[in-house]
Amino acid sequence: MCDLAERTKKKALTVLQQPDEWKTPIVLHVQYRQANLPDVPAAQLNFSQTGFGLKLQLDLTVTPNASAPAIERELLRAIYLERMYRQDPNTPAGTPYVEPPPWLLDGTLALAPDRDAAGIRESLGAVVHSGNVMPLDEFLRQRPDLLDSPSRKLYGAYSAALMSMLLEAPDGRARLARFVARLPGASNDPFADLKTHFPAVGESAETVAKNWQGSVARLAARERYQLLGSEETERHLAQLLRVEIREQHKPAATYALEEFPKFIRTPARKAALQQLRQNVLLLSARANPLYVPVLAEYEQIATQLARGKTKRVPERLARARETRELIRREMSAIGDYMNWFEATQSPTQSGAFAEYMKAAELALEPRPRRRDPISVYLDALESQMQN
Repeated sequence: MCDLAERTKKKALTVLQQPDEWKTPIVLHVQYRQANLPDVPAAQLNFSQTGFGLKLQLDLTVTPNASAPAIERELLRAIYLERMYRQDPNTPAGTPYVEPPPWLLDGTLALAPDRDAAGIRESLGAVVHSGNVMPLDEFLRQRPDLLDSPSRKLYGAYSAALMSMLLEAPDGRARLARFVARLPGASNDPFADLKTHFPAVGESAETVAKNWQGSVARLAARERYQLLGSEETERHLAQLLRVEIREQHKPAATYALEEFPKFIRTPARKAALQQLRQNVLLLSARANPLYVPVLAEYEQIATQLARGKTKRVPERLARARETRELIRREMSAIGDYMNWFEATQSPTQSGAFAEYMKAAELALEPRPRRRDPISVYLDALESQMQN
């Protein structure tokens, strides 16, 4: 556990590019689940005073289904809290403390060298291709603890994209270190605070949206050596099999490859089909292996049509489409079987719904009330008004 804590601290210091220079001790208290205390939370962070300054104690309860990433996240939260309150060691015990934003924790862990970026690329690639990238201000208002497992995974991918955008900004790492140090005095508007510390995010809504979507797209495009899945390959192929014919003094016209009789006699067909052939070749390097013969067939068809030859092209196109449909049905059947097996035959729990169950439980719990004087006064006033 101590080794995990040191490695987690190193990840935070690497992101911030700051020396350690810790001032507030972090005590890690680890114990197994006790039969007489079944309701003890898995992780609880406490602030206290030692007489010489603050002390942070992280109480971890280890259970048989304890999640290593969840423990690492709790450790990172304590590490960032130490940096946030390092300059205010006389904070009274019991004072409500400001939590580091969830995207900061998820983004730091997601960009660590030991994390597999394939899942991030896959999640962001899906929203980029569908054109449904979540606006930045809406993302900052999300509560990841109330999200189900797929949404929680996408939240982690968005967090990585936001961290990348901030770190790539001018003087990004130094600005992020100042942002973390000033979080205790942050306002209730996370979007405004972010723009204050990182002007490169953009002034206008259009600039912010452009920069944010660009960061998401860049992160989704990384690691192109990863092979695409069957669904991704089919989606890319369907987009490529479009021929755009541009002729002088005429508006551009787009045709499906099957509509070759409509453009085969136009002079511009050769350049358009050569471009299609080049795109198919590039896709072959990343396509699912099942699609390699299909892509080779489309490449040959495009070459033949570019030469103006149409012999047996309709039959070849029909066979290629039938093969694609067969691959789609087979992969869908395999996916259905794997889902059935996991749901009914697997002797152990997959954990796929763990985040959803945790979010459902947290949604039923009342949110903790703040104990500062203004909040106590407002709570008392609300109680009197209800009575």
